[in-house]
Amino acid sequence: MKDKTQPRYWFPAKPPGHGWGWGLPLTWQGWVVFIGFFVLLLAGAVLILPHNVWYFEAWVFGLAALLVLICVWKGEPIGGSRR
Repeated sequence: MKDKTQPRYWFPAKPPGHGWGWGLPLTWQGWVVFIGFFVLLLAGAVLILPHNVWYFEAWVFGLAALLVLICVWKGEPIGGSRR
């Protein structure tokens, strides 16, 4: 039986020695965020990039920041005490 007090992470932390960050999503919610990021990135490349490179760079930075914030919020803590 699953422990209801254990948090359900959308993204796993990378194992030690594999860099900082998170791995591929563990849940359907994580996959929606992950795929949504790439869809919005592609939409920006098609709609924004032809008109203004600087706006596109801001778009990419904003999307990446949002993805990291979601990973921090819903992902497994980085550098936690995993053994």
